[in-house]
Amino acid sequence: GHHNQSKEVLMTDGLNMSRRLRRTPYTQNVESAGVSGYSIVNHMLLPKGFQKSVEEDYWHLREHVQMWDVSCQRQVEILGPDAGKLIQLMTPRNISTATIGDCYYMPIIDDNAGMINDPVMLKLGEDKFWLSVADSDVLLYAKGIALGSNMDVTVSEPDVSPLAIQGPKAEKLIAKIFGDHIKNINFFKFGWIDFKGTKQLIARSGYSRQGGFEIYLENSKLGSDLWNTIWEAGIEFEISPGCPNLIERIEGGLLSYGNEFTRENNPLEIGLGKFCSLDGSIDYIGRGALEKIASNGATKKIRGVIFEGDKCPTCSLPWSVMVGNERIGQITSAIWSPRLKKNVGLSLIDREYWSPQQAVEVHCQDNKIRSGEISRLPFS
Repeated sequence: GHHNQSKEVLMTDGLNMSRRLRRTPYTQNVESAGVSGYSIVNHMLLPKGFQKSVEEDYWHLREHVQMWDVSCQRQVEILGPDAGKLIQLMTPRNISTATIGDCYYMPIIDDNAGMINDPVMLKLGEDKFWLSVADSDVLLYAKGIALGSNMDVTVSEPDVSPLAIQGPKAEKLIAKIFGDHIKNINFFKFGWIDFKGTKQLIARSGYSRQGGFEIYLENSKLGSDLWNTIWEAGIEFEISPGCPNLIERIEGGLLSYGNEFTRENNPLEIGLGKFCSLDGSIDYIGRGALEKIASNGATKKIRGVIFEGDKCPTCSLPWSVMVGNERIGQITSAIWSPRLKKNVGLSLIDREYWSPQQAVEVHCQDNKIRSGEISRLPFS
């Protein structure tokens, strides 16, 4: 059943490959592992599924370990005496507290305080930073600001391709291959491992709540070797190929740029207020706009919606969230949770209705109306 279904989906909406859709250093390994479809992020292939159904994949991720090709998390390298200054202009998060070895999650905003991206910043040196970006073109924004402000920096995209190892057995697997010192790397910090005579950056991070690491492989030529090395060592831990899992992501309240929020949204709406300096102590593009929004209070906020009924369909168009005749939000990502035995979704919700337990109705694209309620994130 499942297998034919996924083949059918591929036939109807397979990607026509071209050089514009960039392959990754792991693409051939992903193909050998039986990838069943891709998405495009930062003009690059992101595997979207393998043989397992999303539910089987979800349980596997929660119990074992998976390897994900997340090369599409491109790095914007900012190098030079003004590197820190440039990054600070782009984000309301105070980065002066960052030390070498830190990973900082941060909003990047425009002059209207609209979200341009929500990268992780890695501080590699006093004048060297990587921004590990979500799906939007940060490199050109950074370059434009650097040129317009006459800054002494180089902005480039280095040959760096992250590979994620996620799941409860990730640490055991990585320690087995690269040594026990990786156990000392704290959450959202990075350290170094040796691979084939090269020094490679490894961070305790990832697009799941199951724990794990991301190896920021520098040098495409080593991609297949790295994949195969981890794969072979992982067999005893029941490793499988994987990708960000929609059920796990929604349950964990992990937001996706372009889905849950876009440049129409500001950091305060999507729960990133804690990463925003609003006391005037640092200056950044969009500061006036963001301070104004803060003083009036956000008019909507990101929330979970948990709703009844049979398994909801794939959410490819926004679904109205209603209270009576009032449209109070729209679900942008949704799926059936086999653990909670209900449908779960993410939506920006109007201020008057965003309290948990608020009763709502969800108008899904299969033309069914399902009743539910507002939930905190992450879903418990």
